Amino acid sequence: MAKVWQRGWLAPQAATRPVDAKAVDWRRKMSDNIAYALLVYTALQIFVTMGALKSEGASLLPYLALVVLVGAIIPACRRFERRWNRLSEDQAHDPAMAGYFRRDRITLWLLAIGLPFALTGVFKLLAFTFA
Repeated sequence: MAKVWQRGWLAPQAATRPVDAKAVDWRRKMSDNIAYALLVYTALQIFVTMGALKSEGASLLPYLALVVLVGAIIPACRRFERRWNRLSEDQAHDPAMAGYFRRDRITLWLLAIGLPFALTGVFKLLAFTFA
């Protein structure tokens, strides 16, 4: 193995940390979760808002809800992505990060699933109140 590394076939980082087939890369896992959460969020946003569009008639309120929903989720997901991408190589594979990952993953999914329903509900309540 040392001969292979000396020839330059392996990166120096691979030689500094033990190779473990089950090593978790928290950065990649969070990035995957963000991508899936955005897909779920987009689908929910379309279906929930389209339901509000059909019931409200010619109101501009559902369109405002769409703008607010898009504006709210992008900075939140970007914040998660930045926080996890700042990890060093050792931190990215540290099992002690599991608790932080779990906390951020739960928060991300609560936002992705709850935000379309919560904001559409608020806008429907406002439309009912002022109609």
